[in-house]
Amino acid sequence: MAEFNWCHNPGCHKIATHSRIRGTGNNKVLRTRKIALNSEYRRTTIWAYFCNQNCLFQFLNKFAREVANLNPTLKPKEMPIKVERWKEDTERMKYIGNGQYQRSPHQVTRTEIKLQNSTE
Repeated sequence: MAEFNWCHNPGCHKIATHSRIRGTGNNKVLRTRKIALNSEYRRTTIWAYFCNQNCLFQFLNKFAREVANLNPTLKPKEMPIKVERWKEDTERMKYIGNGQYQRSPHQVTRTEIKLQNSTE
């Protein structure tokens, strides 16, 4: 397995930064950045293919339609859930003037969303 990838943004080599300069003397070029695959996080995320957010979004702006067509969504997806709501008594600080605050009772509604078994 390769220990690095090259940034997949086709315009990466056109971005003028010091980290992209290569060459000696008058033979200098801007080169696509090399991405070290030196951690599990790097190898398993989008950052294995793009050197930074700028390159990622330039790529997506250019190829968004092709990326979306790899896994098209032609109808909405749904997942069954159970919503539980309950009221809870709590306190909050109320400003009473002159830099003074006092506790006052307050009731909040809590909501919890529980995922149900899905078939997908």
